[in-house]
Amino acid sequence: MYEVVLLIEKPLSQVDAGQIAGLYGAGTHPGRTHVHVLLPVEDASARVESALGSIAASEVLATSALNFPDVDLAKIQAEIVERSQAALEESLTALADRGCAVDGEVTSAEPVEALSNAVRERQASEVVILTRPHVVAEFFHVDWTSKARRRLGVPCLHLIEHRDPAKPGDPSVRDERSV
Repeated sequence: MYEVVLLIEKPLSQVDAGQIAGLYGAGTHPGRTHVHVLLPVEDASARVESALGSIAASEVLATSALNFPDVDLAKIQAEIVERSQAALEESLTALADRGCAVDGEVTSAEPVEALSNAVRERQASEVVILTRPHVVAEFFHVDWTSKARRRLGVPCLHLIEHRDPAKPGDPSVRDERSV
């Protein structure tokens, strides 16, 4: 079986799930390819530190980050892991609905390190990295795909994620012309 490791930043859209399934003929040739999905989990302490650092560095608020009340990092981390697990399940379902043989995991390891380990453990033949555009990181070749290409001995395909088409009447859709 052809093994592919898919590294994603957020849940797959229906469009992206269809694109991945189409790449490997999942609908027409089921069982030929297996996709292992990796979804990195943010570190709660880094997230809180970054937020507090941004606030403390602002010129408007001159309060030290040390004066903020205690934050329950364990609770925040548990919520982040729970959301990440739900996002992974959503992505696995989207791929399975299109005929892909899939499994996956959330990982707190550095994304390219986790990708490297998964490729080695699964003896993957190919890697797909699906992200939103990261123009500056891509320009300086420090994005996930550039790092993976330097490190892995398998083909690495970088795809830019899509949004699902908006449904009429969706309140989250904003008319940019009125802004």
